[in-house]
Amino acid sequence: MLMKKAIALAASLAVALAGATSARELEAAVINDAALNTISLRPSSHDSVRPDPAIIRLQILLDRAGSSPGVIDGHNGENLTKAIAGFEAMQHLPMDGKLDPDVVQRLSDRRPVIEPYVISPDDAKGLVDRISKDYAKQAKMKRLAYTGVDEELSERFHMDVDLLKALNPGSAFSVGATVLVAAPGEAKKGTVKRIEAHRRAGQVLAFAEDGSLLAAYPATIGSDETPSPSGKHKVKGVARMPPYIYNPKVNFQQGTNTKLLKLPSGPNNPVGTVWIDLTEPTYGIHGTPEPSLIDKVGSHGCVRLTNWDVEELAAMVRPGVVVEFTE
Repeated sequence: MLMKKAIALAASLAVALAGATSARELEAAVINDAALNTISLRPSSHDSVRPDPAIIRLQILLDRAGSSPGVIDGHNGENLTKAIAGFEAMQHLPMDGKLDPDVVQRLSDRRPVIEPYVISPDDAKGLVDRISKDYAKQAKMKRLAYTGVDEELSERFHMDVDLLKALNPGSAFSVGATVLVAAPGEAKKGTVKRIEAHRRAGQVLAFAEDGSLLAAYPATIGSDETPSPSGKHKVKGVARMPPYIYNPKVNFQQGTNTKLLKLPSGPNNPVGTVWIDLTEPTYGIHGTPEPSLIDKVGSHGCVRLTNWDVEELAAMVRPGVVVEFTE
């Protein structure tokens, strides 16, 4: 009797697991085959609407084309509209940010936008349990690393961590597990001659020597309390995995910290994984520990991009590149 119950239980578990796998594969298939011309870009509540498979596909295709939507999350928003407008500029189409037939046709790409990925031992190395919001406590850490494999994978594949979890329900993101991830493609390559930082639009545009638009990124550019500089400046250099020097007399007041602090490097460092230094003292273009907040929360005067976007941009700039701040 016990043996029969065990066999029956095993069979039930096998069916349940097969159903879960099929459901997950179906979700990937739905996204990969989603028709862009069915997308509605009417404003909607992010909190009350599930990720739209077609918008996920659109965001990934725009990312591949070099016009970043920021975090791939399956939701409509200003960053998506800006990414469409950036793609239109690259294609010499009218820049209205609308998903018209011309845009849909030129974005066409039958390669899968969602693919399986096997988590490797390297993905689980160097993680930390948690990171305090207090800079004084951060300064005592060896590295401001990722707090989990899910966070590491979400940034590598340009995804919102909630979307990663929704694609992989029940996954512990352990080494050896196969998970579904976005496939945004290779980083944009080229040589940037000039950069425009548009404050009001919340967008950074990178131009090639021939004047063509190489890449477009959603950005947080200053705030009302701490505005960004104006006019033209130049790139001084690039620092990868930089430490962060907190100086309340020069920068801003963080919590109750009144002393000079040196925070260690890492993707959860206040300036993320890259600092592009500008000739205007204390200002730069940098990454962020909170990619989902790009162009939603103000910065302390600098230009803030997602870590993956600033890494891509940094690979294409050299000292002397002009950065112009415009309204």
